[in-house]
Amino acid sequence: MKGKIFVVGIGPGSAEHLTQRARTALYEADVIVGYKTYVNLIKCIVGGKEIVSTGMTEEVERCKAAIELAENGKKVAVISSGDAGIYGMAGLIYELVANKGTVPDLRTSPRSVVESGLSPTLTVHDIEIIPGVSALNAAAAVLGAPLMHDFAAISLSDLLTPWEVIQKRIESAAMADFVICIYNPKSSGRVEQIRIARDLISRHRKPDTPVGIVKNAMRDGQKVLLTTLSDMLNHDIDMLTTIIIGNSTTYMVDSVMVTPRGYKIGEE
Repeated sequence: MKGKIFVVGIGPGSAEHLTQRARTALYEADVIVGYKTYVNLIKCIVGGKEIVSTGMTEEVERCKAAIELAENGKKVAVISSGDAGIYGMAGLIYELVANKGTVPDLRTSPRSVVESGLSPTLTVHDIEIIPGVSALNAAAAVLGAPLMHDFAAISLSDLLTPWEVIQKRIESAAMADFVICIYNPKSSGRVEQIRIARDLISRHRKPDTPVGIVKNAMRDGQKVLLTTLSDMLNHDIDMLTTIIIGNSTTYMVDSVMVTPRGYKIGEE
């Protein structure tokens, strides 16, 4: 008998920011599959269950393990930090199941595919995606209200996306005056991309454009800093940091960051 896959967004990681549906799915699951760091965040909730955990960059292996377990009748919860559908595991699970084990190889051509070694009998109807509080939601909440108008989320990680494509997206978002939320801004082996991104955005934004830098949003060790576009690189930034860069109307007031929606205050 086929099992089921829950793809669960666990939010920032604390129990208080976990949705009730996510909590129920974790209780219902026979097996928890996830990145080691994220599994550790919810150990108090899933204690005693079978756990399959792997390291960073082993997403395909995790998804394959989850599908194989579900093929054998298990209820499996695949966890992602934040929201599972935003840079999370939802897409890869769907690709592997819907395409019967193949996924597009976008590093070569969208029309080429790679084989996973799977041939699942599961269908997309055996998968449930459970949303969670994303990093951009968490960072925005502790900064104030910076995402009240149109925004773009861009990851600076070039492991899966060519850097040339990322640069085009950054400049296009800056030209269009989107508030820009940057994921994966900097790592020990990737230090120049954030500088290049700042320089691209600076072509279209004033130096005093408000910038919010949040590390470990809504987790232990949270650090929140309000600064400006010209000054942002003078502060600590790493892979645990989410950066929100305001648009042309964003401003700071009383230690919060606000992007006006355009309401006519004082008018009937």
